[in-house]
Amino acid sequence: MSLWVFGYGSLMWNPEFDYLQKRRASVHGFTRGFSMASVHHRGTAEAPGLVLALDPQLGAQCEGIVFEVAAHNEAAVIQALRERELVSSAYIEAILPAQVDGGSSIQVLAFIMDQSHTQYCGHLTLEEQAQIIARSVGGRGPNWDYLYNTAAQLRELGVDDADMNWLEARVREIRHERLA
Repeated sequence: MSLWVFGYGSLMWNPEFDYLQKRRASVHGFTRGFSMASVHHRGTAEAPGLVLALDPQLGAQCEGIVFEVAAHNEAAVIQALRERELVSSAYIEAILPAQVDGGSSIQVLAFIMDQSHTQYCGHLTLEEQAQIIARSVGGRGPNWDYLYNTAAQLRELGVDDADMNWLEARVREIRHERLA
């Protein structure tokens, strides 16, 4: 049985690991949102940015990409993902059922938000999120690049995410940029 990794944010466009194949997939019972304050990758402790997280929500569905990892590479990929995703312990590593485009069901490694963690900020309005994203920069670069790359990847997949579209347009407006 292969290891499959579910990407719903930056993992979709920057997985940073070798994979055998990638496919569109969805997980049920979770929603994608900018609900984690980023104090490392897209912000700092003094000026946190925001990154996407999976939040449990009854009836929700999150579209993303699953990556199949070769058996000989599984341990290295899991270690690299833990170093990247669990840097502040705000995510919980989980195995979730996912529906692959085409209908088959697989088990995927995913990182979901620990809503009891101090970095949880799922209460922010879209405007508050836009203001934070438009000004934050962390160790992996500007927060707005994270948003733009994720929005572009979702468009490429044919996923219509109204909140992501609104945030991208609003952040570009705040930053006086044109839509690419």
